[in-house]
Amino acid sequence: MFNWFNIPPTLYLLIEWAYLLLVISIAIVILLENRNPVKSMSWILVLILLPGLGLILYLFFGQNLRKQKIISKKSIKQIELVNGYYERLKRRYNVNSIDLPDDLACCRNNIGLLFRNNHALLTEKNELDIFLDGESTFQSILSAVSLAKSFIHIEYYIIDNDETGNIFFDLLMKKAAEGVEVRVIVDDVGSWEIKKRDFERLTEAGVQIFPFLMVRFPYFTSRINYRNHRKIVIVDGVVGFVGGINIANRYRFGIEDGGVWRDTHLRITGNAVTGLQSVFILDWYFVSRQRIRDKRYFPDNSHVNGKYSIQIASSGPDSDFKNIEQAFFRTIAAARKYVYIQSPYFLPTEPVLMALRTAALSGTDVRIMLPGISDAKITAASTNSYLKEMLTAGVRIYLYEKGFLHAKTLVADDVISTVGTANMDFRSFEYNFEVNAFVYNKDFAAQMKQIFEADMSDCHEIKLFEWNRRPLKDKISESMARLLSPLL
Repeated sequence: MFNWFNIPPTLYLLIEWAYLLLVISIAIVILLENRNPVKSMSWILVLILLPGLGLILYLFFGQNLRKQKIISKKSIKQIELVNGYYERLKRRYNVNSIDLPDDLACCRNNIGLLFRNNHALLTEKNELDIFLDGESTFQSILSAVSLAKSFIHIEYYIIDNDETGNIFFDLLMKKAAEGVEVRVIVDDVGSWEIKKRDFERLTEAGVQIFPFLMVRFPYFTSRINYRNHRKIVIVDGVVGFVGGINIANRYRFGIEDGGVWRDTHLRITGNAVTGLQSVFILDWYFVSRQRIRDKRYFPDNSHVNGKYSIQIASSGPDSDFKNIEQAFFRTIAAARKYVYIQSPYFLPTEPVLMALRTAALSGTDVRIMLPGISDAKITAASTNSYLKEMLTAGVRIYLYEKGFLHAKTLVADDVISTVGTANMDFRSFEYNFEVNAFVYNKDFAAQMKQIFEADMSDCHEIKLFEWNRRPLKDKISESMARLLSPLL
């Protein structure tokens, strides 16, 4: 450590020894947590190479609250027991009793995985609408919310205090004045633009709104790293929305000088809305300690005669398993024909990285589409460090150049697709609370494949020989950024 402040030598030596003992203690804690070895070494190096700053970074971002269970299992069990109706649905949709059509029989293991690691129900005969931009998504959400008769449940990572956010909040206050129950969860970090006066205005208008994991001292260091990245809208238990689009101007109109905002969002009707509702109710209990008991929040939507079989899967640091990561891994590893992935960030964990390389080397057509325009330089540099090994294994990489690609999608083998909030990165798999819709349907998979192929016309495909010719300084900066990838 450098003596920047001219501290007396004896005192400075004591401070050095105290810091050394603290770093050793933290390193022992990290080792005893049995984390991923790469992540453990990354944090130990940060503590050693960045004296003082490394300790601050660890306190803010490094503590492993997955072990500490931010949301206690006791709380989750209590709320599940309260919802007897949901328990009956779990028995009704038991994976072992599902009679899958022949063309979806290959999905049984995926369905069973999400049922066992996440209690995710497979619901049938749902209807789906897919949106590829913020404006159409926003207008569809406004239309659904305006027709609400009983309740509106909303959960977002970002609601900005801008034109889009104000239109949204004005409508919610209007519906509350009509006697509709309005409940809103916003992430305390993602929605920092919502001020105390905004909460007061909404509350006075009858909107129940709570922040998720408030980041305030003294809890700052233990909470900032664990964010609610979910985007959920539920209207009367009949209509649900899930996907990548938040409530903010940039999601509707794009980034200034950055082109369009390309995203993917779903509108769902049918019993799959039950899955979104169960995720919301657990999160609502966590932020408010209010139990939502009445079965009217789980209406029977069996009258919907759609063609889509859907599971709603959630994951987070409260889970025993990394539910969505496991589903991605299983889908990629089991693919025989192709896997097409879109993600704004690509910092894969080692299991997912191995699955992608193995699938490509086995002859599966693996394609990954990433943004050519990034909103985070360090993250983009870290992403680039993974591309050579992908290209070497035969994975095809496309950079979207029409604007910013924010879609989080995967489609494989003409039968399985997923759209949701989880990125293909450490943060989504390890730290964030996420939710994805897994759709088992050949027509929807064909549509998702066509969308991917249409987006390819706005992309530049990277070739290995081209990537190898990058300047040395870029390769060095990317390799350095990769050291931070488990921490980003």
